[in-house]
Amino acid sequence: QVQLVESGGGLVQPGGSLRLSCASSGRTFSNYAMGWFRQAPEKEREFVAAINWSGGITSYADSVKGRFTISRDNAKNTVYLQMNSLKPEDTADYYCASRWSVVLITSPKQYVNWGQGTQVTVSS
Repeated sequence: QVQLVESGGGLVQPGGSLRLSCASSGRTFSNYAMGWFRQAPEKEREFVAAINWSGGITSYADSVKGRFTISRDNAKNTVYLQMNSLKPEDTADYYCASRWSVVLITSPKQYVNWGQGTQVTVSS
């Protein structure tokens, strides 16, 4: 019922910036909590950032706090992840996720809709 499509990944040099987008379709977007997760090769999927339905409350992993910014445009049914000061350890496949909820969600176990992922590589 809900489809998520990520875009914006690619190759970037250390210290550079990248903006990921996640477009949602199928059901109403405004009442969905949204999150970004990432998974490096041979590593478990980890939390990156989350945003509540209205966009007024956000949460970030300590590893990205101060460098990444999550935002959403409910009119466009899209959530964004602005990534600045990128480091090689940020290299991973990035996934967006959603779940109908009026509260912010950070646990991957509570998200029910997932995108296909977009690859981010930070390298010289």
